[in-house]
Formats: sequence, C-alpha cells, structure tokens
Amino acid sequence: MIAWSAATALAVAALLFSEYTGRSTGVWVAKPLASTAFVAVALGAGALESPYGRAILAGLVLSWFGDVLLIPRGRPRIFLAGVVSFLAGHVAYAGAFLLRGVDAAVFAVAALAAGFLAVAVLRWLGAHVPADMKLAVPAYVAVISIMVVCATASFAAHGNAWIPAGAVGFYLSDLSVARDRFVVSEFVNRLWGLPLYYAAQVALAWSVYAERSIVGGFG
Repeated sequence: MIAWSAATALAVAALLFSEYTGRSTGVWVAKPLASTAFVAVALGAGALESPYGRAILAGLVLSWFGDVLLIPRGRPRIFLAGVVSFLAGHVAYAGAFLLRGVDAAVFAVAALAAGFLAVAVLRWLGAHVPADMKLAVPAYVAVISIMVVCATASFAAHGNAWIPAGAVGFYLSDLSVARDRFVVSEFVNRLWGLPLYYAAQVALAWSVYAERSIVGGFG
C-alpha cells in the first residue's frame, strides 16, 4: 500500500510537469498511471473483502474512468461523460459511508451547511456554465455535497478520519476543476487541485485499511 501510494505521488508529479510544459502525451501516460495506483492502494488494503471496501473500490474505479474522460479539452460530450462517471463514483462513496452507519444529528447539521455551500458554489459558477451543462453541474454539486455529508456523519458515528479527509479533499479539488473548465483555465488550478484530488483518493483507499482495525478485520 505504501509503495502504491508513493507511486501515485510520483505519477502526479509527472502529470504536473506534463501539464506545465504542455506535453499532452505525458498527460495521457501520467494521469491514468496515477489513477491506477490509487485503485491498487485499495486492492492492497483488502477492498474486495468487505461491502464497505467493495463500495469504495467501485468509487475509485469510476473515478479512474472520469480521470481519463476529462483529459481531452474542447470535447464537451466527453467531458460530460466524465462528469457522469464521477457522479456515479460519489454515489458509490456515499453508499459506502451509509453502510457503516451515520449519526443522524450530525447528518442534519452537515446537510444544512452543505446546502448553503452548494448554493454559493452554483452562484459563483453562474453564467460560466455552458447550456449543455446546466443540468449536469447542479446535479453533480448536489451529489458530491451529499457524499461529504454522509462521510462527515459516518465519521461522527464510527470514526475513521481517512473518510472525511478524503471526502472533503475531493470536494475542494473539484472546485479547481470547475474553475479551470468554466471560469478561467490556467495551470495554477491544476497545481493545487491535482495533488489534492489524488491525496483525497488515496485517503479513501486507506480508509479501507483503517476500517479493518475498527471492525476487527474483514473475516
């Protein structure tokens, strides 16, 4: 697991270098490698051995497809397919957190806070979102917000700090994607967004390993 986590970091460094120098071939190589590495972290953590692990693995695999689909630029339909893939991944993550159980009171408070934040994000994006994404973007914001709420409430109920770390990190990294795709495209978005995104995915993969100590192993 440690080796695959390090491999993710190295691939992200190569990805950032390729993004900065405009080497598209490097992006096509480094990004899938980085995403494959975080899937490998989850497999090494024993993701196939529990319902929680399998749900997290499903989210990671769907994210892998989303990562690849988001590589091309100027291809709205492919980008939309990537958004849908990530959306499905967030559903899988939310399902994983619900499987663990949630604290109802924390869920309610977190949902209220997430709702206000979602409104602020959608207002920020405003007229920048193209017509063919007017439905997809609010739907995505809603689903990732629910995912973070479930993560927060599940942590409150049963611990495992990797879960909120990964969920919140993923949410914040998506702000860099939104800014890059809809507001202004510049390298600084990827400079902080990509490392945060991959760190979040690795955190969710490590949550599978941490879960084994919480429940006393998977069998």
